[in-house]
Amino acid sequence: MLDHLAVTAENLASGVSYVENALGVQMAPGGQHDYMGTHNQLLGLGIFYLEVITINPEAPKPSHPRWFDLDNISGPPKLTNWIVQTDTLDETLAKSPAGTGTPVKLTRGDLHWQMAVPDDGKLPFDGAFPALIQWEGADHPALRLPDLKCRLKQLHVTHPQADGLRDALSVLDFGDVVSVHQGPAKNLQAEIETLHGIRILE
Repeated sequence: MLDHLAVTAENLASGVSYVENALGVQMAPGGQHDYMGTHNQLLGLGIFYLEVITINPEAPKPSHPRWFDLDNISGPPKLTNWIVQTDTLDETLAKSPAGTGTPVKLTRGDLHWQMAVPDDGKLPFDGAFPALIQWEGADHPALRLPDLKCRLKQLHVTHPQADGLRDALSVLDFGDVVSVHQGPAKNLQAEIETLHGIRILE
């Protein structure tokens, strides 16, 4: 199922400001990912959540590429990635496109998970294919976040090879909250219901 959405930015403050201004809410603290040299802040979306994730300038640069192609981020904050949860990461990876990644064990505080991280940090289909995650244990970030009544209504994913992307996505189960369209590469748009009405994050 869909797990969460990722907004990437050149720095955490600009990414958080972008989300808070777009949705009219205040994001919650997140934490640090030592293995990747990144940090984040979070927003609950019901059973899903959203993270702003950026390079942590106070962390040592890792010897490997960071996830979500963060080593090459430039320009304004943007919704760049979506993450799908699986209970069988190895099996799902075997059915996924080449380059989806290699499982890496990760932690943030007392949260533990495995994530498929591409060797070059770049996910298939120009990043339009989702990152894959397997949580260890029943705990999940969405369960810890304040409920600000934000809910994801629809995630639109566009790519010039929409048919190929749909075929690749057929191995995943994320319900009807995600739709794939013909269009520019790696163009994500999220319709989010808020107390201020439907807001668009892209």
